[in-house]
Amino acid sequence: MESDNAIAALAALAQSTRLDTFRLLVRHEPEGVPAGELARLLGVPQNTMSAHLAILSRAGLIKGERHSRSIIYRAEIDALRDLTLYLVKDCCGGSAELCAPIITALTPCCDPSAPENLQ
Repeated sequence: MESDNAIAALAALAQSTRLDTFRLLVRHEPEGVPAGELARLLGVPQNTMSAHLAILSRAGLIKGERHSRSIIYRAEIDALRDLTLYLVKDCCGGSAELCAPIITALTPCCDPSAPENLQ
């Protein structure tokens, strides 16, 4: 990932509604969420949500796909991975033991058999 792309993604996420929207979409992968439902779930007017979705989309963090009369939005998981890797690529100057807590903290969220994911 180029630094310009990372800056655009971080800038898009540096607003509470957009951050909440992105996190909600990540939780609803791979099925996605219709735009109107996103607005309803987050208590945001639809025109305001549309502007937020456009910013997240331009940053490459989400993608909308038209289904009949609605647009289903999905998180771009590859972009999330790239951004995360960009942020930790040079983690701790190559000292694996210093990065281990980060890896440990990320692992349960991606392990479907982890106790907190079985709810």
